[in-house]
Amino acid sequence: MATVSSFEGLQPPTRSELRQFAELFTPLFMASSVEARRQAVAALSQCQQIPQAVALFVGSQPIEIAAPFLTSSQAIDDDTLIAIARMQGSAHSKAIVSRASLSPKVVDALVGLRHVEPKQPPAAPIAAQPAEPVISTPVVAETETDDRRESEEQMRERIRQLARHLGDAEGDRLGLRTLSPVQAALLVRFARNREALHFATALADALSASRWLSERIMLDMSGQQLGTTLTSVGMDFLDAVFVLEKLYPHLAEAQHSVTRAWMLLDALEPEECNARVEAWRRADSYTYLPEQAEPAAEQSNAKRPARQIPAARDLKLVSRSR
Repeated sequence: MATVSSFEGLQPPTRSELRQFAELFTPLFMASSVEARRQAVAALSQCQQIPQAVALFVGSQPIEIAAPFLTSSQAIDDDTLIAIARMQGSAHSKAIVSRASLSPKVVDALVGLRHVEPKQPPAAPIAAQPAEPVISTPVVAETETDDRRESEEQMRERIRQLARHLGDAEGDRLGLRTLSPVQAALLVRFARNREALHFATALADALSASRWLSERIMLDMSGQQLGTTLTSVGMDFLDAVFVLEKLYPHLAEAQHSVTRAWMLLDALEPEECNARVEAWRRADSYTYLPEQAEPAAEQSNAKRPARQIPAARDLKLVSRSR
């Protein structure tokens, strides 16, 4: 802590002071207690200039220590933030998302991340308990084992029947397109700041669709299409209400003790939303022109005389001939 305090008094530090601090900080930090580490990280969060090696080291610490540094430090450059988000888990990425400002470079990197939560290790096999001595003949023991297996099989079949009658659990999204925690945090952040372009980029990434589709969804000023989409990808209900109220201010008007956004989302059926969004995505995959094909299309359009058939009609004719 004394090293960090003395470094704070050197702002702005020289190159040699930055190098010396980088050499001293890591061993001293590792030798400190958890409370001292937290105090040191909190102090570093207020420094305007620190070595990027130290920033990467501190940002890669466990999230309970690194969180204040990732959310408030202005001394971390974009490359370091992106490296931390890629190397660490979704908790670090969510802390970066909550920063007061993010550059387009960092936003693009966060949108493209695909964090996979670590799989739970398989449960250790239960050690077989020593069998109690059976005072019976071998034939009787074998009969009891067969009866037990039959009873267990009947119980399994009963459980399967109950599961079929109960249907899918409310929170069961197996096989459905679902927002990751980082994607949900990005959408909420962009809606809060009314950054429509960034929101459209993040929404297109969440749908694995084109930017054109996400913009068409957002252009529905009733909010119905965006509400359908957010319901389909499993966004938390309150977060979805917040997003609609921020992007469409008229939906924030109160009606019957709740807002219009709340009533809109409450009236949606998840199964219908899933079917509708999947239909949009299929149509988007049929009509969206990949980026790599755009230059060739533009070049062919440039060579075509002015009075010939427009490019859009040409594309339709080609698709029909195929």
